Amino acid sequence: MGFDSVRLITFDCYGTLIDWESGMLAAMRPMFSRDGHAVPNAQLLKHYGEAEAELEAGPYLPYRGVLSRSVQEMGRRLGIPLSARQGAAFAETLVRWEPFPDTVAALKTRAQNFRMGIISNVDDELFAQTRKKLGVEFDLVVTAEQVRSYKPALGNFEEALRRSSLNKNQMLHAAQSLYHDIAPTNALGIRNVWIDRASAQPGSGAAKPGVAQPTYRVRTLAELAALVV
Repeated sequence: MGFDSVRLITFDCYGTLIDWESGMLAAMRPMFSRDGHAVPNAQLLKHYGEAEAELEAGPYLPYRGVLSRSVQEMGRRLGIPLSARQGAAFAETLVRWEPFPDTVAALKTRAQNFRMGIISNVDDELFAQTRKKLGVEFDLVVTAEQVRSYKPALGNFEEALRRSSLNKNQMLHAAQSLYHDIAPTNALGIRNVWIDRASAQPGSGAAKPGVAQPTYRVRTLAELAALVV
């Protein structure tokens, strides 16, 4: 299938454009080290992914609260109690998480030919800080805060379509998570690109594992920029 009908490319942000695993591990490692013993990185990410998905599946909670409660739940599971203050401090580190090396150049390349959008499980204020690092203007931004639900909820993607005034054949969604993004866009009949960024750690990384067949698969955003012309 070609891309002649595509007018809008939407992106997941954290894990796709932003290297969230490096950012969160830098904050987590000191929190989960005791007496010279550190919890392995892969275990930290696995516990985080499980805790976050459970919280996001429940009643809506602002993403700062999801971040905070996720690490507190990790502490409970690992026998390393964390206070609400420590959880809140972890949440604030999101604004320091940096883009992947290929992100800004790839976004600038595609922005020359397509409308650009973000569909992200985040709060508006937190994304406003991240947005400054991405180097392009976005035609639409749909956050979990705006729709009061978290992907893989279908409503987040439906809201992007509604705001764009396009039909599903004119939208392409690019994301790293099979669970949060590829499965729900498949359900809606929206074409997608799986940015298969393998975790630097053993296992599935910080995103809950999922099973879905993407329309296209690439390893990097640079590959996406070459694919979608």
